[in-house]
Amino acid sequence: MSILICGGAGYIGSHVVLELIKKNYDIVVIDNLSNGHKEFLQKDARFYEGDIRDEKLVEKIIHDEKIDSVVHFAAFSLVGESMINPAKYYDNNVLATFSLLNSLRKNNVKKIIFSSTAAVYGEPQSIPITEDNPVNPINPYGETKITIEKMLHWFDKAYGIKYVALRYFNVAGADESGQIGEAHNPETHLIPIILKAVRDNKTIKIFGNDYPTPDGTCIRDYIHVTDLAAAHILALEKLSDQSKIYNLGNNKGLSVMEIVKAAEIVTGKKINYEIAPRRVGDPAILIASSEKIKNELGWQPKFCTPEKIISSAWNWHKNH
Repeated sequence: MSILICGGAGYIGSHVVLELIKKNYDIVVIDNLSNGHKEFLQKDARFYEGDIRDEKLVEKIIHDEKIDSVVHFAAFSLVGESMINPAKYYDNNVLATFSLLNSLRKNNVKKIIFSSTAAVYGEPQSIPITEDNPVNPINPYGETKITIEKMLHWFDKAYGIKYVALRYFNVAGADESGQIGEAHNPETHLIPIILKAVRDNKTIKIFGNDYPTPDGTCIRDYIHVTDLAAAHILALEKLSDQSKIYNLGNNKGLSVMEIVKAAEIVTGKKINYEIAPRRVGDPAILIASSEKIKNELGWQPKFCTPEKIISSAWNWHKNH
């Protein structure tokens, strides 16, 4: 039996595909390449270019490839864009996932791992954030993800489709081999923005230095993409008769300025920056508690320091 990876040519999807291939899983990828990169695909993964809203195509893949489980990454994920154009996000994230789940329901596929986000929490009531923290998204992107989580809950109750929803914090880094990495257009994630600026001798913008944090800049919890991939594999292997929700982070917060300083150490270069106004929809502090997935699935991140995360990303960016 095979695993279908939706959005498997994207940044996170391609790293999960790589790790699954290393473990000799039979992998099928569907991606419409709106944000994905065909060159990131592993040669051992069978690829279909298409959209998960195309239920006929998805059902043909499920039948022809004997799919028994799905890992779902296909989504738009730019917070700022979602504030300006929420319709785009409800269409691509919510409606597309409904189509996917409908295909799974009709073809008796009972397992799905879902790529969710810490954005479902909004401004958290306590730090570190546990899975039972109230969900109150402050942007349409986070709202679409919690809507999908609720949809998964009811598809489980009605149709027996079991799921694990993984709520990511800030994913960064690249595979140690340097063969794949993070490449978005436009790029909105801090670490690749910094590294591109170093490579191209440009100035970065820091959005807000008046947050209620020690240095005034936002604090985030950064997790290495390979550690994230390992969590997906554990979730897939251990998903049985009970659906679950897990946070994925390093239980440690780093401010924007701390990331800038760590990047200067890794690259050996001074990073030029200017302060810009806050972005709408950005909480001041997001730090995960990942104790639940550690205790229940035995997940242990290996790339925990900012230097390890940034150096793996720098290894990729220097050569691409």
